[in-house]
Amino acid sequence: MAERLKPDICVIGAGSGGLSVAAAAAQFGVDVVLIEKGEMGGDCLNTGCVPSKAMIASAKRAQNMRDAGKFGIAPARPRIDPAGVHDHVHGVIAAIAPLDSVERFTGLGVHVIEAEGRFSDRRTVVAGDYEISARRFVVATGSSPGIPPIPGLDKVPFFTNETIFDNNRALEHLMIVGGGPIGMELAQAHRRLGSKVTVLEAFTPLGKDDPELTAIVLGQLKSEGIDIRAGIRIERLEKSRGGVRAIITEDGMERQIEASHLLVAAGRSPNVDGLGLEDAGIEFDRKGIKVTRGLKTTNKHVYAIGDVAGSLQFTHMANYHAGIVIRNALFRMPVKASSSNIPWVTYTEPELAHVGLSEAGARERHGDIRIMRWPYAENDRAQAEHATQGLIKVVTTKRGRILGATIVGEHAGELIQLWVMAMSKKMKIGAITSIVFAYPTLSEISKRAAYQYYAPSLTNPMIRRIIGWLRIFG
Repeated sequence: MAERLKPDICVIGAGSGGLSVAAAAAQFGVDVVLIEKGEMGGDCLNTGCVPSKAMIASAKRAQNMRDAGKFGIAPARPRIDPAGVHDHVHGVIAAIAPLDSVERFTGLGVHVIEAEGRFSDRRTVVAGDYEISARRFVVATGSSPGIPPIPGLDKVPFFTNETIFDNNRALEHLMIVGGGPIGMELAQAHRRLGSKVTVLEAFTPLGKDDPELTAIVLGQLKSEGIDIRAGIRIERLEKSRGGVRAIITEDGMERQIEASHLLVAAGRSPNVDGLGLEDAGIEFDRKGIKVTRGLKTTNKHVYAIGDVAGSLQFTHMANYHAGIVIRNALFRMPVKASSSNIPWVTYTEPELAHVGLSEAGARERHGDIRIMRWPYAENDRAQAEHATQGLIKVVTTKRGRILGATIVGEHAGELIQLWVMAMSKKMKIGAITSIVFAYPTLSEISKRAAYQYYAPSLTNPMIRRIIGWLRIFG
């Protein structure tokens, strides 16, 4: 017979969100069961954020060698060792893995069950040789690569983010289906590591971001030799002598593109299959499990967090959800999830980072707004490092309430954090101008952009009259 467990919290899924819930609850002395059928650490550690950023780091070093001439150093053509890049990527995973391991969580007091978990009714999950009846359940099963219904895709070999990092051979020509962040990051990385790269995108590449700033990223990618085909339709895929052939419709004409390898990076699908959600009375659709703002499902005993809850598909979003569940499930705090101040970053070079409303979104919601910009080219640190390709763009109300910020350029993912904090604390634009930034730093672009809010005052006749009147007093 199955052993019956009665923990306070049962978490299904040991990705970033699930691990955060389990670790926090255990450290508060709560009895926790954690169920994972695959690898601890989930997509982020094993097939997502960590390996992709490690590969991007290798690619950047190769590009630095090519670009050394502008620093007075003889440029060199890098000799790419695909097996060495593979080992670097997996070495980074291995270095982080102990933090997410079964051993660590067992040491924290978590009962880890390495098996598939499935609801058998509204209050019970079956996993391996166990039946778990918990006070609260947390579904944190994440998402998987979406496979688009392209004719012929099932008849050709292809990579997804779950398999591309296992490759240890040179890819002569990589064709990528999907021009979102994952597709563009891996396009640039593979191009810099020596592959010819073609990107096929049915709509607009990096379409969720501000087009004024994405144009800078796309311009850089094209300058590096990446062939980006936007607004096309893939009619079918088929095997070719050299690998794979795509038949596309572009500008009303049928064309053929051949490549040695194919990567599908066309979105993600929530992992809901096999969970027995119907038996638990949990509603879901193709976007994921339906949740309230408090992240509760239609079964009041069950929460859903991260990608499976149909939210923004970021590791930091899952961690944010985990904090809400802990406060609600353990302390009964009536906290609600909101995505309004959640940042996102595309780790191309230049990086593209955003938080809050875009210019278009702000105009739609608030009508009359203010836009402040400042270019990297007018920043001394950027000039010193030849990192002048970039721009910060800040959106506020007429009264200076910060609505959003977007940065494209060197270290944009780091620089956006100031604006995340400002929006989280409901600071006005004037608060940014009062901060003293170290010189010379890229961070100064934020202050210079903030000062632009007050630029119209410089020519205001009334203010000039006041200044003239004050001169009377010496």
